[in-house]
Amino acid sequence: MNIITNKKTILIAPLNWGLGHACRCIPIINALLEQQYKPILATDGAALALLKKEFPTLEILELPSYQIEYSEKGENLKWQLLKNSLKTVKAIQQEKKIIKNWIEKYNINGIISDNRLGVFSNKVPSVYITHQLNVLSGNTTWLTSKIHQNIIKKYTECWVPDSKNTPNLTGELGHLEKANLNLKYIGPLSRLQKKEIDKKYDLMVLLSGPEPQRGILEEKLKIEILNFSGQTIFIKGVVEKNQIKEQVDNVTYYNFMSSIELEQAFNESEMVLCRSGYTTVMDLVKLRKKAFFIPTPGQYEQEYLAEKYKAEGLAPYAIQDDFTMENIKEIDNYRGLPQIDSEINWKCLFQVFETE
Repeated sequence: MNIITNKKTILIAPLNWGLGHACRCIPIINALLEQQYKPILATDGAALALLKKEFPTLEILELPSYQIEYSEKGENLKWQLLKNSLKTVKAIQQEKKIIKNWIEKYNINGIISDNRLGVFSNKVPSVYITHQLNVLSGNTTWLTSKIHQNIIKKYTECWVPDSKNTPNLTGELGHLEKANLNLKYIGPLSRLQKKEIDKKYDLMVLLSGPEPQRGILEEKLKIEILNFSGQTIFIKGVVEKNQIKEQVDNVTYYNFMSSIELEQAFNESEMVLCRSGYTTVMDLVKLRKKAFFIPTPGQYEQEYLAEKYKAEGLAPYAIQDDFTMENIKEIDNYRGLPQIDSEINWKCLFQVFETE
């Protein structure tokens, strides 16, 4: 007797802005595979390179780049993004046309978009993932938040990777006083698992985010780390064809790591020095690691999160230009991020794709 299984095809498309969006989609992709769906992945740039390494057997398609560029001076970031906004809008319009074609071409039954604004179809259930229901942008926050919420409205569901109630990780970013959006708080998303293994490193330095700010911080920390005597693992966050490992005195450098390697390194480390990007925050919560944050200059979301965690006595932070290795000692004065244990019921969550 032949058993025919008709796997539903789900397109999952993370934004390429740093590696965070792609990384937090990894557990969703794995869950889709476990639940007998057929995922097709789509993104661009470094996120595309990362997903190719993580899922070499899956079909991965390329979408147009939003051409998000950072300025060397953080205070100019908003104007830099505004300057590039026409390119971004053009990419989103291209994206919409591509998705319309792909729905038919690849027989797509559902969509998961992580902050890709043109990845949507009213022909199939479309899910949007974001932790930023409010988009902070200084004195234009009301406008950027309203625009984002209007985009979210068109989706079948919006998954927020946080807890609905307190304690939560996103504060006003991921919670609205009044919401007429179809929100589902699914709990923090992490590709990593906590393991009880022996400590190998006193400090893990984990870099991420777009250039040039990632590179500027790398150069600064390479100098600062000379003032730290403990064993250090330093992950640059640059996805290249081959992994490069380099030992310089007490510091072990890697250009990038796979999820399995990163999980091991995290678990072997006493504390973490990193950006306050939300995907990194979720990994820290999952692995219960204390951290010191250096938010990306000019990125309101990261600055807000770093300030929030410091005010709540959870984790210290420093402005990039002001950071010295001496600051790392402040970690001992903070409690660490809250423990939020959330087991996601994937079968229940994926029911959105079972509606005809």
